[in-house]
Amino acid sequence: MVLINRNLLAFILAGILIGFRPNHVLGQHCGCATDLCCSKYGYCGTGNDFCGEGCKQGPCNTAPSTNDVSVADIVTPEFFNSITDQANSSCAGKSFYSRSVFLDALNSYPQFGRVGTSDDSKREIAAFFAHVTHETGHFCYIEEIDGASKDYCDENDTQYPCVTGKGYYGRGPIQLSWNFNYGPAGNSIGFDGLNAPETVATDAVVSFKTAIWFWMNGVHSIITSGQGFGPTIRAINGALECNGRNPATVQARVQYYTDYCNQLGVAPGDNLTC
Repeated sequence: MVLINRNLLAFILAGILIGFRPNHVLGQHCGCATDLCCSKYGYCGTGNDFCGEGCKQGPCNTAPSTNDVSVADIVTPEFFNSITDQANSSCAGKSFYSRSVFLDALNSYPQFGRVGTSDDSKREIAAFFAHVTHETGHFCYIEEIDGASKDYCDENDTQYPCVTGKGYYGRGPIQLSWNFNYGPAGNSIGFDGLNAPETVATDAVVSFKTAIWFWMNGVHSIITSGQGFGPTIRAINGALECNGRNPATVQARVQYYTDYCNQLGVAPGDNLTC
């Protein structure tokens, strides 16, 4: 998983070429003029694409109002433990991830699971935990298997340059990856993502915050706008799984999602695959 994975990066660039007006695209990662918004993808401009969901700075549109749903009442100890209990007792995540840490991290993201109707909230929560379950093996893994042997450095990213000797492989509940995700995640959450990416594997609150940060910037608007579960797969790992690339993993994610929707008493909706 990567927050802005190669597939999404290609989509962003394609959007710039065919959909955005050239005078709006003033620079990646922002530093915009005061009258322009910094979009969730790091570009300057105006209009809902830039000032809407995920807007980072500038004259952003007002965020959607929250409902009165209590995420803690939905993510009960029974629900959370039904996931973690399926992990082997020897798993590193067994003593790292917990419901209380999730709820602590959630305090920084008041819109998670609280936009739209109560059913919308349940679907978002089911979707989040479906992906987390798949990414971590029921909260078994804190770090990507053999991740240290893989190169997740985008040397073209000059704003978030890789630090020699540091690895930006998958860590945390949604396996944060790449320097261009560790950098902004660290800036937003308050840890040194480039110089100390290992913090995501040693601080459980930071770890959960990176997952929710990723979700709120890259997935939240997809599920809350009613696009269905399938596009959330594309946002997380579409380059490796969607369009027939790995139908087995797509179906695994869908199965977790539908199972959790059933547990929460809500219909999963349409458009489940990518």
